[in-house]
Amino acid sequence: MINLNLQDIKGSYDAVFSLGSACNPALQFQRLNLKRFTSSPLDWNYSPFLSDVNRLLKNKFNGFMEFKNMRVINDKGVSMYADEGVFVFPHKGIHKPVKSYLVLDTVYNIFSAHDFPIIPNQHWFLAYPPFKKTLNYRIDRFLDKVRNSPSILFVRWVASYQEAVELESTLSQLTKGNFKVLILNPVEGLQGISEVDWGLSRTCVVNVPNDPNSNATWDYVLNGVTLTN
Repeated sequence: MINLNLQDIKGSYDAVFSLGSACNPALQFQRLNLKRFTSSPLDWNYSPFLSDVNRLLKNKFNGFMEFKNMRVINDKGVSMYADEGVFVFPHKGIHKPVKSYLVLDTVYNIFSAHDFPIIPNQHWFLAYPPFKKTLNYRIDRFLDKVRNSPSILFVRWVASYQEAVELESTLSQLTKGNFKVLILNPVEGLQGISEVDWGLSRTCVVNVPNDPNSNATWDYVLNGVTLTN
């Protein structure tokens, strides 16, 4: 079977989408001018396991982040409130961003880390209605673009072989055009970047240093990737 490599990833795409696991791919897309649309449903969430994302895609996001399934996991402000990936500050005189609740979707095991600001004397769920309205809009647009774009690149930080096989199968059902998948797997202590042969015809896998914020890593693996005019 033909194995996809980084050379095969180079090219022009109608859309480039992040499939998690955290915000890093989406932030890098912004930096490298690879975001044609505003945020997609998984840009600013934390999805530790691709198997859960696969299930979410198979279900076409049905039941995603429904209020009855959401639980506050941390109210200490370990993450920050953000709008389209940009930290929100209360006003210009204060230079500390607003802290955010960490909220878990217990059905899909995916965390919202930047959507629910911690405001004194205010319940977290008061921010839920506008959050869900925005999320539903992102879902509808994402599914439409996935279904109708002639060429798409999907990027994921951390995946197992079996998850990657399942992802290819799932995306084949959702897309009409051509798609490719780029998976970055972090390896502790690794200094360079090495390609991995998983024998998948639509998926390129690379082992990378364990730093999802490394611009050098992202510059290397996304070199030659552009958006169509």
